[in-house]
Amino acid sequence: MLKNLYIENIAVIEKTAIDFTGGLNVLTGETGAGKSIVIDSINAILGNRTSRDLIRNGSENAFVSAEFDELSDRVLEKLNELGFSPEEDGSVMIQRELTLSGKGKCRINGRPTTVGVLKELGEYLIDIHGQHASYELMQPELHINYIDKLGNMDDALDEYRKAYREYSKLKSELEKAELDEGERARRLDLLRYQVQELEQADFYVGEFEELSEKRQLIENKEKIAKALNEAYEYLNGTDETDGAVRQLEMSCDSLGDISEYMPDAEDIINRLQNTLYELEDCREEVFSMFETADSETDSLEDIEDRLDLIYTLGKKYGPTIEEMLDFLDKASKELDFLEKYDENRDELRKSCHAAHTKAKELAEKISAGRAAISDEFRTAVKREMTYLDMPNVELVIQQEKCELNNNGCDKVEILISTNPGEIPKPVAKIASGGELSRMMLAIKNVLADKDDIDTLIFDEVDTGISGSAAQKVGFKLREVSRSRQVLCVTHLAQIAALADTHFKIVKSVSDGKTYTNVNELDHEGRKNELARIIGGVDITKATLDYAEELLSQSAEN
Repeated sequence: MLKNLYIENIAVIEKTAIDFTGGLNVLTGETGAGKSIVIDSINAILGNRTSRDLIRNGSENAFVSAEFDELSDRVLEKLNELGFSPEEDGSVMIQRELTLSGKGKCRINGRPTTVGVLKELGEYLIDIHGQHASYELMQPELHINYIDKLGNMDDALDEYRKAYREYSKLKSELEKAELDEGERARRLDLLRYQVQELEQADFYVGEFEELSEKRQLIENKEKIAKALNEAYEYLNGTDETDGAVRQLEMSCDSLGDISEYMPDAEDIINRLQNTLYELEDCREEVFSMFETADSETDSLEDIEDRLDLIYTLGKKYGPTIEEMLDFLDKASKELDFLEKYDENRDELRKSCHAAHTKAKELAEKISAGRAAISDEFRTAVKREMTYLDMPNVELVIQQEKCELNNNGCDKVEILISTNPGEIPKPVAKIASGGELSRMMLAIKNVLADKDDIDTLIFDEVDTGISGSAAQKVGFKLREVSRSRQVLCVTHLAQIAALADTHFKIVKSVSDGKTYTNVNELDHEGRKNELARIIGGVDITKATLDYAEELLSQSAEN
């Protein structure tokens, strides 16, 4: 769960640290105080896209860190997969720095990482249900995911998608193979020309580098020969002078003459002898290099012609010899396929048909599973929505067959009727904002046991509701918080009163600058904040009494 959040220079927040607890954590405050900034900061930690506008005015950078503890097995497995380990106490620290230049930094347990890795890991740590997330209900193509999650379809879908990818690949190959005779003849001519041109070129890997070295050798042949000859003479000597090898031999002889008088000389002789062996080897290698350079038979013109051919064909088939040889391999296989067109096409048709049959069978199996789970989903969501003051709601899970796609052979859409006598229709045409919020909360509650994410965030899930519905939403949030950590941004006293931990976000102005702080409230602070939410500017004894009553009721329930 999210243990601690530290925010620095994010919008109107200069510095603040929030220590969250288990259960239901509620954040309240005046409109514009900065509640959304806390959510934006958490989004940054989760690897979501950020804007430079988040950086506090007058600052060059911003910083957010979050500590998570009591990590689930899924999180630990994901950490390991990404190449990280938890700290000794089992926690993980995620940090992200934002800069005006756009060159931010990300770290996990102090080690550098990327935004992409944060995003991968974040999907296992926190599920944010924002005030606009309910609108995914208005996208029918997403409804199928709810049914699949309740039905534990992950393994079946993985197997199907593997089969579907194979079918799609073979289908694409078959479509390419289904050429008319004229197109096939033109393709054959082109492939034969390309294959012949590359085969005649007879390139091999490393040839370009070898030719380049030979060209340098020939272009600098005189300079190379002169340098090697001089180096050899310095080592071997000439008719008039002794070389380094001979001089070293004489040094050993001179020391040998006194070694019986000075025992230490023997050690020097041994060291010089080892050096002598090394010099003799160097002399022979220099001589060999001289002979090799002198025996180079390729002409500069031949080398230039060969390099020019590599360059010319490289513009057509790939800039490197490796890429040209890869092109030749693929072109040869396609040429072989087209030359055996009828035989290969029939074989490809059979393979494609078999792959389609397999994918179709798996899709039908999934479809049957969806049909079986749809009624359970509908009944469970309706029961939750009835509790949330929507007693007349009716739901229909519309499941229709469609062409094979990444999700199988079904098109699923949730239809809803919120009033007696109405025919269920698409969610987008019926539900209001408050109804969408309650419907999404109901779905989240139904699916709560189907994921292992330890922290759920509800950002203004109370949009468009009030009265008893609001209190029941609060009860549901608290119910969910009994099995996982819940963070909730709310404007409603009925929900805030049910919190295990209550934070107030306060905005102030000092020296012409705006500051926001997040403070954990004690009982008296909670009562005053609830009274503010209920009564607005004028807080009366009646509102304070009602706030106390809400807190008392919360403690009893």
